[in-house]
Amino acid sequence: MSEKTLTRMDLSDAVFREVGLSRNESAQLVESVLQHMSDALVKSEQVKISSFGTFSIRDKAARVGRNPKTGEEVPILPRRVLTFRPSHLMKERVAAGNKG
Repeated sequence: MSEKTLTRMDLSDAVFREVGLSRNESAQLVESVLQHMSDALVKSEQVKISSFGTFSIRDKAARVGRNPKTGEEVPILPRRVLTFRPSHLMKERVAAGNKG
């Protein structure tokens, strides 16, 4: 299994190679897209990217958890969590990649 991580730099390099923008413009474009996505999520809006998936925010209620070592009950505060749901196409592509 590969340990490679796709980074912002990798994305901007791909834009540089495939679109033909300068390196600086490519980096600015990637930053702008990521900023738009982040801003939408902060406002609890969904970010849906066709053939890729949907990012959304879920509000989780307060609940009582348990410390696994001691068994002591611990309150877990309400919080917002980021979720990602891959599209069917993405699921199929990932599954096909696992067979090779």
